[in-house]
Amino acid sequence: MSILPCCLIIVLAPLIGSVVAGFFRKQIGRAGAHWVTSIGVALSLILSGYVAMAIFTGKASIIDQNLYTWASGGDVFPYAFHIGFLIDQLTAIMMLVVTFVSFLVHIYSIGYMADDPGYQRFFSYISLFTFMMLMLVTANNFLQLFFGWEGVGLVSYLLIGFWYHKESANQGSFKAFVVNRVGDFGFILGIGLVLAYAGSLDYAVVFKQSQGFVKETIEIFNGHPWSVITVMCLLLFVGAMGKSAQVPLHVWLPESMEGPTPISALIHAATMVTAGVFMVARISPLMELSTTALSFVLVIGATGALFTGILALVMNDIKRVVAYSTLSQLGYMMVAMGASAYSAGIFHLLTHACFKALLFLGAGSVIIGLHHEQDMRKMGGLWKKMPITYITFLIGSLALCAVPPFAGFFSKDTIIEAAKVSVTPGSTYAYFCVAIGAVVTALYSFRAFFMTFHGQPRMDNETFSHVHESPWVVWGPLVILAVPSVIIGFVMYMPMLFNHPTILADSIFVLPAHNVLAEMSKEIVSPWQTMLHALHSIVFWVTLAGIFLAWICYIAVPSIPAFFAKRFNWIYRLLLDKYGFDWFNEHVIMNGTKGLGQFFYQVTDQKVIDGAIVNGSARTVDWLALKARVMQNGYLYHYVAVMMFGLFGFLCWFLLA
Repeated sequence: MSILPCCLIIVLAPLIGSVVAGFFRKQIGRAGAHWVTSIGVALSLILSGYVAMAIFTGKASIIDQNLYTWASGGDVFPYAFHIGFLIDQLTAIMMLVVTFVSFLVHIYSIGYMADDPGYQRFFSYISLFTFMMLMLVTANNFLQLFFGWEGVGLVSYLLIGFWYHKESANQGSFKAFVVNRVGDFGFILGIGLVLAYAGSLDYAVVFKQSQGFVKETIEIFNGHPWSVITVMCLLLFVGAMGKSAQVPLHVWLPESMEGPTPISALIHAATMVTAGVFMVARISPLMELSTTALSFVLVIGATGALFTGILALVMNDIKRVVAYSTLSQLGYMMVAMGASAYSAGIFHLLTHACFKALLFLGAGSVIIGLHHEQDMRKMGGLWKKMPITYITFLIGSLALCAVPPFAGFFSKDTIIEAAKVSVTPGSTYAYFCVAIGAVVTALYSFRAFFMTFHGQPRMDNETFSHVHESPWVVWGPLVILAVPSVIIGFVMYMPMLFNHPTILADSIFVLPAHNVLAEMSKEIVSPWQTMLHALHSIVFWVTLAGIFLAWICYIAVPSIPAFFAKRFNWIYRLLLDKYGFDWFNEHVIMNGTKGLGQFFYQVTDQKVIDGAIVNGSARTVDWLALKARVMQNGYLYHYVAVMMFGLFGFLCWFLLA
């Protein structure tokens, strides 16, 4: 059975909704904007479920088909660029995740953005964002991947800066745009290298030739040969570092909190930031051929998993705490990729999408209840006022901390074990980071939970008296997301990781020497056994210790954090300064970019192009005209003299020739 028509509708339905909501907003009104976009994404979600069932049950075969040729150079330029679809198990999972979270964000936004004057523009943007993300995950070639890649970057810029009257929103969107361009520069160089050596950008053609790249070398610096496959993978991963906010290109993601909360959930949970993780999994046939590239991914991911998580311990903005947790969890996903446990990374992407969207939308519900207050130091005691938000936020926090049987336990625990089993260089460092990161995750997650919902209210009585549960369009998506945050890990654990074959077996390539999940499967027979084994795992107990420590510091003895902040002030200041990355970004990347732009504007544009070329040519013509006017004086003997000189010149030229 052909699922291609369904795939076309899945991709195009959000685009149609975006166009209608954006260009016909006066005709359809505010309600029409959310109806047309929500229906479009709902249709994509339903058909994504149908396609996934058809693919996973074997009723439909994998599709790898070019729809049309976008450009072809013929004999002069022997390359052809296509627009097409690759619909396999990996694509099916990503389509489900993107459309599911996007649909819930659309519903949530009806309540959250109800009073915003840019209501229709907002729904047009988020529907367009969904279209771009679907173009990215369904691509069967690097060109279409890059189109979706840049598309989500552009729309995220528009969404982060949605409240453009706020200077902080403008700065956040600009930072996100510039930092992602740094990563995209490496990404497009990697795509160019793929085209140069494979002669095509189609995945199937490139992966088929990948073994031939292993013996190829390239000299980036004269006399220093590098493996082509290593350079190719590293350049492509630089793009993933920007899009998935890996150290040191992570600085844009916390600043994106300046956008509306639904955008934080959409960008940080299941879509834009996971594009890099998806891309690394997609190019596994290339990554597996370079141990250097795998090691680099492993170390970068582990560094982010631990050190960006630590920063969440000093954040007081509830959205920024969740944002830094996203940075940390993206690091875990990249550790899985570097350890060749690609299925575990995608599994964590799936579970993370549910509980992280739940946490962001839960934070948004709190912000609504407190009339857009985001500082946790001005919260407390909200559990009685907002019981649904309280329970769902607790579920999300337990899933994030990887407490069994919640979803995050199965995926995160697998990644930690994969780092332990892996023999890739850097795996010992990675295991140390992800294991220590477990207690850090528990500490910052329940710090936010206790500061927000427990303890004495840290606000005036009038504000506290007006706090109430959010409307159903806000808490409804929270309840829906809470369900998979509890059960999806248990349900999908064996099919995604340890069944023979797993549901991703046809989408991901792993060399036998790197197959850590196959090694782990020798001891794992069921999710029940894994939960029982957790009782003997040090990671489980340090996670509980982190939760208990958070209770002591923020409920039992709330003076402890202030004591440590004062006693170890230099560490506290270092964390508040975010290890200096923001300073470097502000003074080198941001100011450097602005300075370079100013230089090109003042020197190249104004002085060279406008001054020398455009105005200069005009001044030259004016000068020549003034000089020529002197000769046009009406005296006959002047004209005769010019004629004689001209005739003399022609005679000399004729005789000399």
